[in-house]
Amino acid sequence: MTAGAQPHRLSIPSHRLRAALSAEMHVRRLPRFSSPCRLMQVVTLLGDGAAAASRTAIVEIAVAHGVTLPADARYAVIPLNGLTLVWEGHTEFASYTLIRGGQFDAPFDPGDFAGADHLIAAFPGEVIRATQIAVTSQDSALPDRAALEAMFEATALIVCDVAGGRARAMSDFTLHPDGYGRLLVADRGLEGDETAQLVQRLQELGNYRNMALLGLPTAQTATPEVSRLEQRLSTLTHAVSEPGTDDAALLDELTFVSAELARIAAATRYRMTATRAYATLSTERLASLEIGAVRGYQTLADFTERRLVPAVRTCDSFSARIDDLSQRAAWASSLLRTRIDIALARQNRDLLESMDRRTGVQLRLQQAVEGLSVVAISYYLVALIAYVVKATPGARHDLVVAGAVPLVLFAVWLAVRRFQRALHD
Repeated sequence: MTAGAQPHRLSIPSHRLRAALSAEMHVRRLPRFSSPCRLMQVVTLLGDGAAAASRTAIVEIAVAHGVTLPADARYAVIPLNGLTLVWEGHTEFASYTLIRGGQFDAPFDPGDFAGADHLIAAFPGEVIRATQIAVTSQDSALPDRAALEAMFEATALIVCDVAGGRARAMSDFTLHPDGYGRLLVADRGLEGDETAQLVQRLQELGNYRNMALLGLPTAQTATPEVSRLEQRLSTLTHAVSEPGTDDAALLDELTFVSAELARIAAATRYRMTATRAYATLSTERLASLEIGAVRGYQTLADFTERRLVPAVRTCDSFSARIDDLSQRAAWASSLLRTRIDIALARQNRDLLESMDRRTGVQLRLQQAVEGLSVVAISYYLVALIAYVVKATPGARHDLVVAGAVPLVLFAVWLAVRRFQRALHD
C-alpha cells in the first residue's frame, strides 16, 4: 500500500448479528493471570426476575468503579480495589468470580476477600456452588498427604495431574464450614493463558456438573407418580382386551392417564433436557483437562463419572419411561377406539339389515295393496258398466257384464303397470 493511501473498507452490508457473534467468541473467559493467585467463585441460580436483578447489580457495581456496560451485556470484567470481578450471565445461572493476584499465606484464608463481603452478599439468586481456589507458584513444593488431609476431607480427597501434567488439581468437592468448596491447583509449568484457561475449565466442569445434577431430584420426585400411572395403564390395557367392559369408562380412564403423563412430561422435559446438555458440557470439559492419575488418589474423572453418569442415566431412563408410557397409552386408546368403531359398525350393519327386512315387508305389503287396488278399481268399473248395460234395452245384461270383467281387470292391471313404470323412470 502506497504512502498516504487509505485501507480498503468492506462495502458489503454486514448481518445485524455479526458484531455480537464476533464479540461472543471473545467473552466468557477469565482474564489472564498467573500463579500464585487466589480466586473465589459464587454461582447462583436465576429464578423469575433474578436474571434482570443480576444484571442490575453488576451494572451498579460497574458504574461505582467507572466501568460502562452495554444494556444487553452478559459478561463483564470489573477492576475493583486490588481485586478483579468477572461476571457471566447464563440462561439459568450467573457466576461471579473474584481474582486476587500475588502471594498468599494460607490457600483458603477468607480474609483475602474480606473487602468483598458486601459484594458477595448482594449477588441475586440462590447459591448453587461456591468455591475458594488457590493456585500455587511453580517453585512451591507439592503438599504431602498430611497437608492435604488438613485442608480437605481425607475420605473424599481427589488428586490428579491436569493439562498434560503441567499442573496438579486437588480437592474434595465437599462443603466446608465457611460454606465454600475448595480447589487447590499446583502450577508445574503452565505458561501464558494456560493458568486462566485451566481454572476456568475446572470451574466449568464443577458448575455444569452441579447444574446437570439438578435433574436427579426432579426425576426421583416424579418417579412414584409415574409408577402409579404405569400400573394403572397396565390394568386398563388388560381391560381393553376383555369383552364386556364399559368402553366409555375405559376411554375416560385412558384419557386421564394420557393427560397426566403429558402433564408430567411438560413439567419435567426442560429439566431433563437441560441435564443432558449440562452433562455433555461436563464431559467435554473433562476431556479437555488431559487428566493423569496420581498413585494413591482417585482422579477427577473417577469422581465425576461415579457421580454424574448414574444421575444422567437416571434422568435419561425417566424421560424414556415417560415417552414409552405415553406411547403405550396412545396405543391402548387407539385399540379401544378401534373396538368402539367395530361395535358401531356392527350396530350399523344390524340396523341396515333390519331396515332391509322392513323395506322388503313394506314392498310385499305395497304389492298386495296394488293387487287389491286393481280388484277394487275393476269392481267399481264393472259396476259402472253394469249400470250402463242395464240402461240399454234389448241387451243380455248378465253376459255383457260377465264378458266385461276380464277386459276391465286386464285394462286396470295394464294401467297400474304403466303408472308404476312411469314412477320408476
